[in-house]
Amino acid sequence: MAKRDIALVIHDGVQSLDVAGPLDVFAEANGFLAEGEGYRCLLLAGTTALIRASNGTPMAAHLSFGDAARVFHTVLVAGGPGLPEGSEDATMSAWLRDWGVRAERYGSICTGAFALGRAGLLDGRLVTTHWQNAACLAETFPAARVEHDRIFARDGRLVTSAGVTAGIDLALALVGEDHGEHVALACAKRLVVAAQRQGGQSQFSPFLLPRSDPATPLGKVQAYVMENLDEPFPVRRLAAIAGTSTRSLARLFVQELGITPHEFIENIRLDHARNLLEASDLALKAIAFDCGFGSPEQMRSVFQRRLGLSPLRYRESFRTGRPCAD
Repeated sequence: MAKRDIALVIHDGVQSLDVAGPLDVFAEANGFLAEGEGYRCLLLAGTTALIRASNGTPMAAHLSFGDAARVFHTVLVAGGPGLPEGSEDATMSAWLRDWGVRAERYGSICTGAFALGRAGLLDGRLVTTHWQNAACLAETFPAARVEHDRIFARDGRLVTSAGVTAGIDLALALVGEDHGEHVALACAKRLVVAAQRQGGQSQFSPFLLPRSDPATPLGKVQAYVMENLDEPFPVRRLAAIAGTSTRSLARLFVQELGITPHEFIENIRLDHARNLLEASDLALKAIAFDCGFGSPEQMRSVFQRRLGLSPLRYRESFRTGRPCAD
């Protein structure tokens, strides 16, 4: 098997961990593979002159886009804090359209998704990015199907990851895809990183959302829902708890949390279910009712839609070491 050429696209202001993390994963993988079966990693940019990462680290690409007119096995665009609000790099976009999409798989790390979008490569595709930038990505590229809460996502040959260290998770998944999970696990152990964060796992917990003042309408709803999750919560009931109209409550949620009341309820239920699946031996039916889903079927539907896997598969993938009893 020939070496797989990995092209990692960098740019001025790139996030250094978006570069170093995946590169270290592929480099470690080479130590567990036979000669000629590993990876050859190359940095690509508009120039081979020095550029600076967002933390000031100087970097230089191996090849400019003009010298990289060939097909690579994998092409990934590294993110950077300035990409969401930045302007299009026409040279990068042209190279991605001409050569990036010819790779066996192509995609982005963190906010590198914005570069893909500006190249016209996200329309109609399932993608993710750092949770803080997901809403902006969806607004900027409305034809994309943006997942706000995934470590990484795959849509055919297109792969995208969440923020910073999620690039390591994505690289480990790609190594596992190429050479087996035992090689990915060996790499993770060498790098002393978690080997079990997969695409369906959440970037963050909705329990970490900003908590409003308990005396405010929004604070009353948040507190009550978190303490009584097994109850039904139609919007009219939430408005009654808040002491507002349904329209006013919806406006408050969007203004302060950036989500609708329905999304808030579903996020909380999903997160609580994940915690129980990871850390308990409760049956799926008990977890579904405890989290307010109403039935195992409804919980399964939400898991498939939001995380791309079933509750049972989630438990098998992310539980904390005890054997499954389902």
